[in-house]
Amino acid sequence: MAAHRKPRQRSLGGNTARTAATIALAGAATATGFDGTGHADPQLSPAQVKAKVDKLYEEAEVATEKYNGAKEKADKAQSRLDELRDEVARKQDRLNSAREALGSMAAAQYRSGGLDPALQLALSDDPDQYLEGAAFAERAGSRQATAVSRVRKQLREIERLRGAAHVEVASLKSRQAELKRHKKTINDKLASARRLLGQLSEEQRAALGEAGGVGHASRSSARDLTPVTPSGSVKAPDSRAAAAVSYAYGKLGSPYVWGATGPDAFDCSGLIQAAYRSAGISLPRTTYAQINAGRRVSRSELSPGDLVFFYSGISHVGIYVGNGQMIHAPNPTAPVRLAPVDSMPFAGATRVV
Repeated sequence: MAAHRKPRQRSLGGNTARTAATIALAGAATATGFDGTGHADPQLSPAQVKAKVDKLYEEAEVATEKYNGAKEKADKAQSRLDELRDEVARKQDRLNSAREALGSMAAAQYRSGGLDPALQLALSDDPDQYLEGAAFAERAGSRQATAVSRVRKQLREIERLRGAAHVEVASLKSRQAELKRHKKTINDKLASARRLLGQLSEEQRAALGEAGGVGHASRSSARDLTPVTPSGSVKAPDSRAAAAVSYAYGKLGSPYVWGATGPDAFDCSGLIQAAYRSAGISLPRTTYAQINAGRRVSRSELSPGDLVFFYSGISHVGIYVGNGQMIHAPNPTAPVRLAPVDSMPFAGATRVV
């Protein structure tokens, strides 16, 4: 009987229990690490926070320029759609008028077409007047055929316009979906930046701002940064470039708002577009297009009014104002301000005028 007894289980005690507990804790820690819960981020230094925030703002600006480009295309698609709908409405009105005229012709023909022409001539009180009327009827028949042909042509044109409008509707919906994607990307990046900045004290955030990073600045303090030489500010070589630079100076301290083109808030390319619009020059909406809106110049050739671009993806732009300085709209935590051109990775420059 003893041979058939179950072996006695050993209790988990001593080293065995400690080993099992260690394995269990390690497994729990590993699982926690993978699912991203219960795991606190390591404390970052202010410099590390700044580096991460700067990267997030750069990525947000890339998405902002894509948003601007998609919005420009969406606006054009909406404009084309409105024009097509207006044209369809105008042509439909003309078609309705032509149909009414045809209906009148058909009714008149039906009323007078019951008698043989020879019999109508014999019964006429005034044969000469009848013959004149018959000639008119022949001409009316010819005009009726022309009117029918015109109506058919108008119908074909309306169908063509409706087909084009259908294409524009599809294009607009696609652009709107693209706008929604870019908007989500922008908001996610900015929210991540805010969370990182929330780890810092007010003094640390202020120190980063003074270093040209992520801090806030007032309109008056931004104007105080205006660089001058002993003989005054550097002059632009062209009156229109001077007007654009003057506009940019006038907007120092204005808030950054992605997608904004003024007059009270701007993103980076929106500020440039508004500055040159004030000088009577129309520039494209995005940095990717603005860099090709003029003649490329080297960094050593820069003069006030030139557009300066940054990062390998050409995602940021400012307007050069002389003395190695530019005016730009940096990011949502900093207003339009002056900054050294060498504060960001330089990618190229363009002279618009």
